[in-house]
Parts: sequence; structure tokens; C-alpha cells
Amino acid sequence: MDVTGMAPIVATRGGTQERELTAINLDCDMTRFVCNPLSGQVFRLPDIDGTKKTSWYTEMGILTQSERPDRPPDRYAVAVLDEDHDGEGRSFVMRRFLSQRREWEKLVGLPSPLPLARRIIIDPVVLALAGRLWWVDASWGVISSNPFSDQPDLRFVELPRGSVTEPVESLEDWRLQRRYRHIGVSEGRLRYAEVSKEKPFLLSSFALDDDESGWTLEHRVALSRVFPHGDHLSGDDTPHIGALDPLSASIMYLTVAEQSFSLDMNRGKLLSCSFTGEGTPTVAWIKPNPFCRNFFKHEDRCQKDFIRHIGSC
Repeated sequence: MDVTGMAPIVATRGGTQERELTAINLDCDMTRFVCNPLSGQVFRLPDIDGTKKTSWYTEMGILTQSERPDRPPDRYAVAVLDEDHDGEGRSFVMRRFLSQRREWEKLVGLPSPLPLARRIIIDPVVLALAGRLWWVDASWGVISSNPFSDQPDLRFVELPRGSVTEPVESLEDWRLQRRYRHIGVSEGRLRYAEVSKEKPFLLSSFALDDDESGWTLEHRVALSRVFPHGDHLSGDDTPHIGALDPLSASIMYLTVAEQSFSLDMNRGKLLSCSFTGEGTPTVAWIKPNPFCRNFFKHEDRCQKDFIRHIGSC
């Protein structure tokens, strides 16, 4: 990503001069790669629509497939989904890159699965699960699709009853929402967690039903009774959701101020505490199996185990 800005020299109250950042050009050049974190090898994706001015395509995910379940992936799809504001009626547009075809495709007119005439605000983090990509709106629900399909079908699942809120209107509201709501994958299932902003700071965790028709409440914990000196949690020093443990659905990572905690929701017990620093995000990550390390092919053929999408300069 190549970002430019304006920083003129201005006078300070002390009589000195210094540069002050006054503007940033967000219409920057963007180059995207698919990367294997074990080997460090990368494959550069072609420019979307033939231009590098695509910084607004942030809601991009990657999904892999294999001919045999016991073998590493032999193909992948990178896809971004958005509402089609230029089309007739309410529909979506998907841009996808299939490793077999090695070019971007634009699929328009995908029927909208949304039940209400409200705009969906998709988070930048796109999840891959059960042969589908999942685009998240933490105020409303999730849209999923199989980007490998010739005619991708879109499905929508609303959040649990009582969890749907008004659409997020500003960046600050979106950042605030991220502290108290989280959708992720654990033990091979899609899960939603939320924590209340007031005492007793009730943490609730739900799992998506197998038929994708709704959510099942799995855990509910009053954090003010779990944290040491929980009665003193207030203001900015309130529990925020960090991440779900990808291997254990009962383990939740939380942050309070500059500390990170792991919580066993089954037992209602804190397992660990560490200093992270203010504003440091918590990211759940599973190290890929070294078995995949040597399954690359030459650049002119399909890449076997590229498993992560990144944006880079």
C-alpha cells in the first residue's frame, strides 16, 4: 500500500517550526499477494479491474480446496463481496480470483439474502469455514457464499435474538462495537460472543446451529464476579473481547486496560494474565501444519498451499 499525505511546516507556540500532518490521500495504490507464512513465498495477484486504485476493497477473504481431504489444498479462491449499488433492485457483486483461472472475475446480480432494507456494514476480517467465506456485520449478522461455485449463492444468518442493533454509522462507533462483540471460528463452528458494557459485564457466547437457522447459547458468565476486584471495573477499565480460542470453544481472551486475560467459561475461572500494552489487538492464530511446507508448484502452475491473503506495498 502506497499512502501519501500533506505535512506543511507550521510554527509552534514555542517559536519553533515543525511539520504537521493535515491530510492523507486514501486513494492509494494497492498491491495484493497470497502468502505462505511457513516458507515466506508469495504470489502476486493481478490488479482488480486493471487498476491499483482499489484500497476500498478491504473485505477480502481466501478459501482453499483439495481434491482429497487428507491432502494439502490444490486450489484457492480470493473473493470480495459488496452490495451492487449500480444494479437494478437489491443485489450483490462479487469479485473473485480463482487460482485455476488466474484472473479476476466480476459476478453481478447476485440475489440479496438480506431480510430488511438496511445497509450491511462488512468488517475487514473475512472468515473461512465449511467450504464457504463468511462476511461479518457485528451489528446484524453474517453473509456466506462458496466463491468456487459457478453461481455463488448468498446466505444470511441474523445474530441471536436481542443482539441486533442499529447500523454502525461512524468509524468510532465501529471501533467501539469491536470491543464488545466478536464473531470467529472455534472447534470448527462459527461462534458469536458479546459482553455487556455495564455491571455485571455479562459475557455470552453462542454457536451457529448446524442448519444455519439460528444460534445456541453455550456460555454466560458475569465477569464482575470472576475478575479480581471486579466491583471496581468502570469507565475505560471494563472488559473487552479479544479473541476466541480457535481450538477450545470454552476459552475466551479478554482485555482490561493494558492487560490480557484468558477465561475458561465452563468453570468461570481466569487461566492467565499478561501485560499487552494499550491498544494492542489480540489475534488468534494456528500455526500451519509443516506437512504443507513443500507442496508448492512453479509460478506458472497452481499454488498448492497459499493459505493467507495480505495487502502489501
